[in-house]
Amino acid sequence: MQSDTEHLIIGAGISGLGAAHLCAQRGIETLVLESAGRIGGAIYSHHFQGLDGFWTEGGSHTCFNSYGNLLGIMDDLGLTPRARAKQKVSYRLWRDGERRSVFSALHPLEAAISLPRLLTAPKAGRSVADYYAGVLGRRNYHDLLRHAFQAVICQPADDYPAEALFRRKRRRKGMIRAFTFADGLSAIPAAIAGQPRVEVRTGIAAVCVEPADRGFLVQLGDGGAIACEHLTLAVPPDQAARLLPAGLEEARQAVSRIGMAEIESLALAFRTADLDLPPLAGLIGVDDAFYSAVSRDFIPDPGYRGFAFHFRPGALAPHARLARACTALGVDAQQIAAHAFIANRLPALRTGHGALVERIDRAITGSRLAITGNWFIGVSIEDALTRTRSEHQRLFGS
Repeated sequence: MQSDTEHLIIGAGISGLGAAHLCAQRGIETLVLESAGRIGGAIYSHHFQGLDGFWTEGGSHTCFNSYGNLLGIMDDLGLTPRARAKQKVSYRLWRDGERRSVFSALHPLEAAISLPRLLTAPKAGRSVADYYAGVLGRRNYHDLLRHAFQAVICQPADDYPAEALFRRKRRRKGMIRAFTFADGLSAIPAAIAGQPRVEVRTGIAAVCVEPADRGFLVQLGDGGAIACEHLTLAVPPDQAARLLPAGLEEARQAVSRIGMAEIESLALAFRTADLDLPPLAGLIGVDDAFYSAVSRDFIPDPGYRGFAFHFRPGALAPHARLARACTALGVDAQQIAAHAFIANRLPALRTGHGALVERIDRAITGSRLAITGNWFIGVSIEDALTRTRSEHQRLFGS
């Protein structure tokens, strides 16, 4: 069975939903397909059953007032007044089986000597290790920064492109600097998917894409097919390489060179009375099985506290992940009120990534196919939406 739509988006993460929103604002009917059973992608506010609606973030954790594209979408949907400030709590290092101050790993004299280079050292074409060891000192990088950066991107950071790690963005005055929502960040994809002119279907996989007279024909895993005039691939690079149609071989070759990092996440909930631990933002793993543990303490709950541990792939078996998390939090495993294992994936960007993006863009210029995601200019929500907006403008005009 074949159906038709003006614009088809494959992938209902924030990149694909952002594209759907931009089309809805222009009156373009859009259909979004998602192979998973939920929307949001890396935005996942996990609600624990039987715990009075208590949740913790299983993926992305924070939005900032420098996220201009996201704030524009929130303004359109009336979400901005619902944003809640995150309480200020601090991160700790988890090192050699102990929770320690972040400053315990800092070498102040080395930082003071190296810091002036921060004003002049170029980032372009350099790795994270090369750039930050140069501007803040090699010992500071080895003992502190590499672990902090790995906690952010949940993968080894040394060969990550320095220009893609932290991009300077303009802050909106009067807006909360770091914010979330009462029910978590999943409020954003839910609001986008619920607006008129956007239809989202979950549990439907795209098998292949074929060129057609007026656009593309997408074959589905359920045996159906959808014809569309414009197509946006908002999926990870390995899936995009598989779906790119004939005629875009150059783009496929470039996309296939971008890897993925697997992350084994563990969401945990404890009764507040059972956890003898001061409020904290989370833990940064130092040469441990987990990259980071992010707390829900930024929005205190009277009954529960939550944490999301992001483990290196294959480092520990599921039962050992539970044990390691409990050890780091200083609690007995029997005191876990609820837990959930979550499989996360993030793009593994490496130095030279910019040249691959240029190859992709040259190959798809002039086509009715867009490619977006958190693997073009960075992995943040705003990086993904910045790419989405530029591809939307290429397909449909400013």
